[in-house]
Amino acid sequence: MTDAAIQPAVQPFAIVAERRADVPAREALLDRAMGHGRKRKSSEKLRRGRRPSEGLAFAARTADGTLVGTVRLWDVKAGDDGRAALLLGPLAVDPQAQAGGIGSALVRHAIAEARRLGHGAIVLVGDAPYYGRFGFSAEKTGNLAMPGPFEKHRLLALELVPGALDGVGGLIRAAGQVSAEPRTSTIAA
Repeated sequence: MTDAAIQPAVQPFAIVAERRADVPAREALLDRAMGHGRKRKSSEKLRRGRRPSEGLAFAARTADGTLVGTVRLWDVKAGDDGRAALLLGPLAVDPQAQAGGIGSALVRHAIAEARRLGHGAIVLVGDAPYYGRFGFSAEKTGNLAMPGPFEKHRLLALELVPGALDGVGGLIRAAGQVSAEPRTSTIAA
């Protein structure tokens, strides 16, 4: 049997702006893709109680409207001087639709929209081999820290404006609008 024969067929998808009605499907997708422990991550501390940055929450949908992927960007202040940046995450693709390019398309779309809206930099906690292909690296994050435990080598950044993170150092803090979205309960792993 060939690899193509055992891979699930990936349906065509479109990336669209996330809607308020997407919240239950997004939360269920995140639980399937990342597990319930996702809510204890350092990045989550920066997102908790906040809204995504204006115009930077996206959903990948199949032709029948099924949510198969999600990514959001959040306003943060990077370092002691409070430099404006975005935090990417979580990025998730339904396990049944992985390996179909959905995650890559979501990241590319999020970067393009952040650049179009005039943002200077994006930070994230993730795997360098995956995010490196989009231009993310640890080159400018060596003096930055997350609230709570994190793996230093996984703190990556992408400058959308050259020099946006030059000399930055200190804690990354939450910024942006407080959310009116109802809190979902944290389920123990």
